[in-house]
Amino acid sequence: MYSPAIIAEAVVNGLMTGAVYALIALGLTLVYGVLHIINFAHGALLTAAMFAVWLVYEALGLDPYLAILPLTPLFFGLGYAVQRFVIGPASHGNDSNILLVTLGLSIVIENALLAGFRSDTRTLNTDYGFQVVEFGPLLLSKPRLIGFGAAILVTVLLWLLLSRTDTGKAIRAVAKEKFGASLVGIDVAHVYAVTFGLGCACLAVAACLLMPTFYVNPRIGQAFVLVAFTIVVLGGMGSIPGALLGGLFIGFVESLCGLFLGDSLGQIGIFLIFILVLLVRPTGMFGAKA
Repeated sequence: MYSPAIIAEAVVNGLMTGAVYALIALGLTLVYGVLHIINFAHGALLTAAMFAVWLVYEALGLDPYLAILPLTPLFFGLGYAVQRFVIGPASHGNDSNILLVTLGLSIVIENALLAGFRSDTRTLNTDYGFQVVEFGPLLLSKPRLIGFGAAILVTVLLWLLLSRTDTGKAIRAVAKEKFGASLVGIDVAHVYAVTFGLGCACLAVAACLLMPTFYVNPRIGQAFVLVAFTIVVLGGMGSIPGALLGGLFIGFVESLCGLFLGDSLGQIGIFLIFILVLLVRPTGMFGAKA
């Protein structure tokens, strides 16, 4: 039997990890909510972002958290360009073509990373990687605590962008009815590209928050994107609050399963939840029926 303090630490650390999972899922659910397609390149783009964090740390000595400042706009621009000049033109307006293009893009990115960095696993040796913060009787991981705060902040900023700005109104209009939005003068292709760019920017922030405690190799993104898909299904496709709450819940479940079943079996609970949600409530917590 574990003491209540150990269980409480596992719960809190799981919630903090879940917030970063939610940030990864935010990009996925945002793209689905506007473009109404599943971005199969999401995991590969996360891997690319994690390698970018590792590269600027090794080459320039830039701290992962400070790397948020240059990498977020860089990946926003990359996402914008990929959607505007690759995915959009190649899809010819057909959603099934978009799925194939993103799948092909995922294969290209993963193999390019494999060619450039080989299959070696890489980590960052930061001074604070294993530091803990005392919070009453609890010992909390300092990088996860920082990641939790940053992930919540980014989620709130994204919500404010979508709800309080003209760009956000245009994004929501295209998500509701793209033909009607185009009739009132909204550039739908531009909004699609901005949305995809925001999704990539979320991945860049998530990569900076993950790297102090996780490793990176050319296939690591696929492990995270499976968790992100589960979060999106649990929270509801296209729902930002659902992605946040779903991420916190998945982190909580993964942490407790890892504590009681072992680290190697920690993700069993995640995929059991995925199956149960599909059986009981396929639209998720905040999703709407089509």
